[in-house]
Amino acid sequence: MLLKGFLPSPGLREYIENIGIVHLVFPPDELIPVKAYTPKTGDSIEFFLRDPEYVQYPGEITKTKRPVAFLHGQHTFVTNRYVGREFLYLNIKFQPGVLFRLTGIPSYELTNTYIDAEAVFSPDIRTLTEQLRNADSYAEMVEWVESFVVRLIRRSKKEAHGIDQVAQLLLHNTASISMDWLASQSCLSARQFERKFKERMGIPAPQLARIARFDKAFMMKNAQPEQDWLSIALQCGYYDYQHLVREYKTITGLTPPSFFQLDNQAPERLLGLHE
Repeated sequence: MLLKGFLPSPGLREYIENIGIVHLVFPPDELIPVKAYTPKTGDSIEFFLRDPEYVQYPGEITKTKRPVAFLHGQHTFVTNRYVGREFLYLNIKFQPGVLFRLTGIPSYELTNTYIDAEAVFSPDIRTLTEQLRNADSYAEMVEWVESFVVRLIRRSKKEAHGIDQVAQLLLHNTASISMDWLASQSCLSARQFERKFKERMGIPAPQLARIARFDKAFMMKNAQPEQDWLSIALQCGYYDYQHLVREYKTITGLTPPSFFQLDNQAPERLLGLHE
């Protein structure tokens, strides 16, 4: 069993934040619960290398089977994910703006959705998928991914931009930052900044900052379940506990304690694993 994020080689850290691998095998007689998947910051390419995954979006009744490999855009709400008996998942999480640079696809076209990676990277993605499926170790999987990304970098569609560095500030700073100041740091007017930020990140800068702050609180509670919610709220840049409650309800539809209880029933918890 594995639930781990691998740092890429130093030369690729400008492009890849991490390579996540999750490998879970459930007993044949065990009921596998739904995974309420919270929004994370950034774009990625994701692979399901054994049993398929099905996803259900808010307001939908039916579940949709995911492609084996797909481009996953910035999401702003919780989705329900359903996994099979053997769940082997790999996620290439890119640094801000990188998927746009590699594909030329405006990130807002991927917001709250996904597209089959074969439509963008065929036949390269088919080759990579087979390499990952047949790899003898997780380390070999990481090597195949890095080789693939190096080839994409050589064929990049777009150049880096100051907005990419500005997005890094938002993701790693819980304090409130002026949007006018961020625009000036990008050498853009406020209107240009708003348009280009959405093109490269998928959503407006204030919304990305809120999701980053929510994810930090979510991950902190998972790592330190004994810590009280007020302490987590203050450490993550919320004004008070009620501010955290409002953000949780906006993103998950539930209060922090209620969503924490729901998350404790996720599939990986059955196997004693935590994000």
